[in-house]
Amino acid sequence: MASSTNPSPTPALLPPPSGSYVVPECPETRAIELSLVLPTFKEAQNIKPALRAVCNTLSQVESLTYEVIVVDDNSPDGTADLALELSNTIPGIRVIRRTRESGLATAVIRGWQAARGEILAVMDADLQHPPEVLGQLVQAIRGGADLAIGSRHVEEGGVSDWSILRRIVSRTAQMIGLVLLPDVVGRVSDPMSGYFMLKRRTIAGKPLNPTGYKILIEILGRGAIGAIVEVGYVFRERQEGSSKISTRIYLQYLQHLLRLRVDLLAQSPFIRFCLVGATGYLVDMLLLYLLSDPQALGFGLTRGKIASAEAAIVNNFLWNDAWTFARLVGRERSLRKKFRRFLKFNAICALGLVLSVVLLNIQFNWFGINRYLANTVAIVVTMLWNYTLNKRLGWRTTG
Repeated sequence: MASSTNPSPTPALLPPPSGSYVVPECPETRAIELSLVLPTFKEAQNIKPALRAVCNTLSQVESLTYEVIVVDDNSPDGTADLALELSNTIPGIRVIRRTRESGLATAVIRGWQAARGEILAVMDADLQHPPEVLGQLVQAIRGGADLAIGSRHVEEGGVSDWSILRRIVSRTAQMIGLVLLPDVVGRVSDPMSGYFMLKRRTIAGKPLNPTGYKILIEILGRGAIGAIVEVGYVFRERQEGSSKISTRIYLQYLQHLLRLRVDLLAQSPFIRFCLVGATGYLVDMLLLYLLSDPQALGFGLTRGKIASAEAAIVNNFLWNDAWTFARLVGRERSLRKKFRRFLKFNAICALGLVLSVVLLNIQFNWFGINRYLANTVAIVVTMLWNYTLNKRLGWRTTG
């Protein structure tokens, strides 16, 4: 059975100054397979029945060691006190009471930060998520899935007695997610599910920055998620207490989608490659003017272009090595290995340089296009060429 400890808030659970949250690697002294977080706020009527049902279900899963972590946002109705009271008789229950921050998504991550299990999980504490599905989710993770989701939109799933309006609102929110984040939201049938498990290693060490209630979208967007299994369940109507859904929650959901879209674009190797290319463009254009323009040094268009392009290649390599492909570079930052990467990058870009010079001369000499406009076109075509080759060949370890 899992141990029963009830830690009070520690400095590690204070609001992070950076605005992001990081789940640590699993402790080396781990003796727990599963850590299930129940985020709560004003769930006094539900918390004891929910904890009893959850612990009863988990105790029946073969050879499973677990802990159930209640993360309460200082509920005025005494939710945390009731959970603490129950922890005295049911092993495996831990309670964290937050007083300096609030919100379901951040509560989940706070629980995961304090967790000791190799599998991290979350479910609602209002019994709308049926506890009996927990065993199936555990088996899915044990079977090799990185992420196991309780889904309302697969076989054996459903939403019980939802009104037509609520169904429309839910589907509309999902459609907005598909438009803004198709590669994230489109991976699963129920991206707004709050009932799932995942392997800790898929998010350990990765900055997370969720807003509102929909933590799964953050996990899909920022985690290293491979295999996914969806298990159908019927979402139950709340029997006790009041729903937390409001217009504010949907606005937070939209804010979360937009922020994640911007963040993922900024992390995209192609976007970074393009931004680096923009600095190379400035270097190329400035030197081309200084070297080839009749009013400057006047060395000639082709010689000036070769020199300006090589300077841009050096500029681009330094930025790409330090930023765009930094994760692939890892610790291999010695001068020898950096020089070998530069030779490889230069060889790839040399082909692009030949293409760039040919395009520039064709436009300038055959069609009379202004040399700077022609150079812009040549640079754009060359950048796409270089990115494609670098992506396919990879910023590989040089050994």
